[in-house]
Amino acid sequence: MLWFKRISVGLLTLILLVVGFLYFVLRSSLPLYEGELPAEVNQSVAISRDAQGYASIEGENRNDVAYALGFVHAQERFFQMDLLRRNAAGELSELFGEMALELDKKRRIHRFRAKAEWGFAALPAEHKTLLQRYTAGVNAGLAELGWPPFEYGLLAQTPRNWVEADSFLALYSMYLDLQGAEGKDELAMGLMQQKLPQDWYDFLFQHSPDWQAAMDDSKVSLTPMPKSSYPAVLAGQKTACTDCSLHDSTDIGSNNFAVSGKRTADGRAILADDMHLGIRVPGTWFKAQLKWIENGEAYEVAGVSLPGTPAIVAGSNGHIAWGFTNSTADWSDVIALKLDEKAEKYQTTDGWQEFSYQNEVIKVKGQPDELVLQKETIWGPVLTPPFQNYAYRWVAHDPQGANFNLITLEKSKGVKETLKLAASAGVPAQNLLVADKDGAIGWTLIGALPQRKVQQMDTPQDWSNGQNNWTGYLSQSAYPQIYQPQSGQLWTANSRMIGGKDLELIGNGGYDLGARGQQIRDALLASAQHNEQSLHAIQLDHRALMLARWQQLLLDTVLTKDFVAEHQLESYRDYVMKDASQASIGSVGYSLVRAFRAKTLELTFAPLTALLEQNKLSGRDLKFSLETAGWEMIQQQRTDTLPADFSSWRSLLQQAVLQSKQKLETDYGSLASASWGNINQSAIVHPLAAAVPFFGDWLNMPAMPMNGDSHMPRVQNKVHGQSERMVVSPGKEAEGILVIPAGQSGHPLSPFYDADHDFWLKEQPLGFLPGEQKYLLKLQPKA
Repeated sequence: MLWFKRISVGLLTLILLVVGFLYFVLRSSLPLYEGELPAEVNQSVAISRDAQGYASIEGENRNDVAYALGFVHAQERFFQMDLLRRNAAGELSELFGEMALELDKKRRIHRFRAKAEWGFAALPAEHKTLLQRYTAGVNAGLAELGWPPFEYGLLAQTPRNWVEADSFLALYSMYLDLQGAEGKDELAMGLMQQKLPQDWYDFLFQHSPDWQAAMDDSKVSLTPMPKSSYPAVLAGQKTACTDCSLHDSTDIGSNNFAVSGKRTADGRAILADDMHLGIRVPGTWFKAQLKWIENGEAYEVAGVSLPGTPAIVAGSNGHIAWGFTNSTADWSDVIALKLDEKAEKYQTTDGWQEFSYQNEVIKVKGQPDELVLQKETIWGPVLTPPFQNYAYRWVAHDPQGANFNLITLEKSKGVKETLKLAASAGVPAQNLLVADKDGAIGWTLIGALPQRKVQQMDTPQDWSNGQNNWTGYLSQSAYPQIYQPQSGQLWTANSRMIGGKDLELIGNGGYDLGARGQQIRDALLASAQHNEQSLHAIQLDHRALMLARWQQLLLDTVLTKDFVAEHQLESYRDYVMKDASQASIGSVGYSLVRAFRAKTLELTFAPLTALLEQNKLSGRDLKFSLETAGWEMIQQQRTDTLPADFSSWRSLLQQAVLQSKQKLETDYGSLASASWGNINQSAIVHPLAAAVPFFGDWLNMPAMPMNGDSHMPRVQNKVHGQSERMVVSPGKEAEGILVIPAGQSGHPLSPFYDADHDFWLKEQPLGFLPGEQKYLLKLQPKA
């Protein structure tokens, strides 16, 4: 047995040595939080952090501050920055191998690496210098780590230095996240228009008249159900859909809202902003406060920054506070190409043109390089198969679509001035909401808005005869805007914001149903005066107002006495009656009503989604929610609108009950276990956690039940939700709120890895400004 003991001791020693070495490597890659460091700065820069890791950077000029911000971003978040640039450039295969190849091929259609290099070359000198200083700081921060970020060890890779064009790629990655990149929404709508009579197309795909809350108080009326028979292509559709989910199966975008001085006790304006994005470890945003001197004037701006870029994206500078939501308007067009017999040329107003081609080389880890030949037209790239007869025109492809003029908001002094700056900013078009220290509020769209002549914005169009084209970009004077509304409040939530000629100008890129925006508007109206706490409460509102009529439908129409008795649905009915009013973690009734609604719409429109699937599209690609049309069809209960599998609307609705109930019982064991908290468990994970044996879960945030859902202000699903919660009054930043999921650092041994997470999860506020200094690092000019 002596040999066994020796082997056991030897193995244990080896394991301890390996674990000890790995721990040493991990410790060596920790960011530097204290001390002094020689750096390429002109004057001393102080980087302080509070207990949450909120970074405050103070220097004598903006360029030194940009250098320090780059240094901090690289030390805390370099791997996440790397993913952003590689995602946009189509360079993930170099890190992850063949598993990322198909995504890289999709990304290469946009040729964002080349566009990023052109964009940097075209920057004005001031912004070019700022980006150069930021890039130098990033590479200094990366070099200062004792060991590269641990993710590169797992991938057996060496990190590649940052270059100035990479900051453009971080911006393009946000385009890919916030706007369609493949034109599938217009392809889906085009297919529907081709297959359906116009009256049914107009009925099915309409803006919701039930859930509208446009800021200009414009209204849309219900498009009534046509008297003609339901289209045969839908009524007779027999092929089942494999994925029957629809446009609003997941929520989109963000919330922001503001009240002017007439709605607060002391005459100050207050802004609230919570941007909804996919949430993982670490999160999207990095909290930062920047302080510097310029021409004898002191500047101070705080809020959230995007690692990879040198600006505060949303925040406050003491004079104005600003925040964003995705505009969800239409910023691209799909072009139906007219091809010659050999499909080698396409028709233009100048006659037949030959396609141009660009070689894109994709490096693949462990494999030979992959060559992609990208086909292009004068209007934009040709889409990938099976849509190779279409080209794509997108703001992101133009020089106007990407620049760093957002930095000008850091110095803006008032709402009117800020609204004028919006047209020059090269960002994915957003709803910009601004409040200033004098109590004013305003809204406009920020980002380049195309000036176009297009017969139909929702469907692919033929551009060969000159009837459809883009003629440039709108000037600032043509941008829709609202300044100092009489109500003293503004709000956006990715639904239709405006109507009339302004809506015709910006189109529809897939607006949210509008229930969320209406709930925010009404909550603002419910109080004559507001403060930071009341606006924060609206951010956390998870009342299920949109589902109230579905709950009533169940109780009044579907759950008849005979149906309940036949299928033993007594407990089901009791849950629906008792606790369906909000998406709270203990509610079973909410889970049941939500599942019933989703299943009802899926069954109702299964023939439509099957038709889309046959054409390599899906119900999620549609630009419109089918809630309005579906609800009207249920109210009228015409037999011709029934899918072929059902003999009556009652049988469809009852099947929706039985099928959704069975699914919940299968997934959770019983109805009692199907509480919303069990269904809505957070899954906030590190992208490489699955690659770490035994210890991978250590990288993730704990799975926890969460309040909130789609179609209410507290948007929260397993991996999607409020990526920050900000409430701030310019000039009163010390009274504001700012909290993010997970934490500031991407390093699992950092005290800031999950420092904010408990506050975010438990819906508790943290201060908008950094708290008491706990760590101090100084960057000193090199001798």
